[in-house]
Amino acid sequence: MQSLPNRLPRVAAIHDMSGFGRCSLSVILPVLSVMGVQVCPVPTAVLSTHTGGLGEVEFRDLTDYLHPALEHYKRLGLEFDCIYSGFLGSEAQIDHCLEFFSTYPQALSVVDPVMGDHGKPYRTYTPAMRSRMGELARVADLITPNLTEASMLLGQEYPLSPLTRAQAKSLLVRLSELGPHLVVITGVSMATDEIANIGYDRQHNSFWYVPCDYVPVSYPGTGDIYASVLIGSLLTGDSLPMAMDRATRFLEISIKTTFTYATDTRHGVMLEKSLSYLTQRDVLNNYKIL
Repeated sequence: MQSLPNRLPRVAAIHDMSGFGRCSLSVILPVLSVMGVQVCPVPTAVLSTHTGGLGEVEFRDLTDYLHPALEHYKRLGLEFDCIYSGFLGSEAQIDHCLEFFSTYPQALSVVDPVMGDHGKPYRTYTPAMRSRMGELARVADLITPNLTEASMLLGQEYPLSPLTRAQAKSLLVRLSELGPHLVVITGVSMATDEIANIGYDRQHNSFWYVPCDYVPVSYPGTGDIYASVLIGSLLTGDSLPMAMDRATRFLEISIKTTFTYATDTRHGVMLEKSLSYLTQRDVLNNYKIL
């Protein structure tokens, strides 16, 4: 008789904590928890709100916390099934992420290279930090950039026109050549007049895309939510296209639900209204071969 595991899948989430605005750790914790995954938050900074238009933000840098926290986990003999990095506040934090990844080489290493959106870098990301993000991509198993961040990682101009399937495949392959064997790019405008999340599995040389409905609004934290559902799905047995599908559907439900309430977009998506979807384990099949 096969013995049952004595714990849930466990993720070390190296992200900032924004007190208001539904992004980063404030959405990562509930999403992964409801999916049956234990989250160990490793905060890189604490902010009163996110930095997207909510006035003067109170900010506390926690760079000097990261190494001692890792040393404590090592003394405890803690095991992690995934190390997941997101928004980082300095070059030094990149070094600490690399230390986490090297300490747990058997864990799924996920890098969400939070550097910019809509073709522009975030003001906190210096050219040196954008350059060094490639170091994290090289040691990652999975990266989840948006199209802006994908362009930055490759050192190319942001594409102003929708992508053909051939262009999308080329982009995915070139990102994989940086190191990760799994690549997912979110929010891609396709030449087929679709908005899609696209993915590549180098081991199986398979390309996937999941189309999603366009909603004329933008909310903070959606990339954090998408990557978290993707990770939770992979850790609980989904294939890459199934995980992409589950993450896309959940985000679509969350965005559409929030849009119907006409809330201030700066407040993020109404995650509380849609979390129950993640307790369902439907077999999904909206993914398509790219």
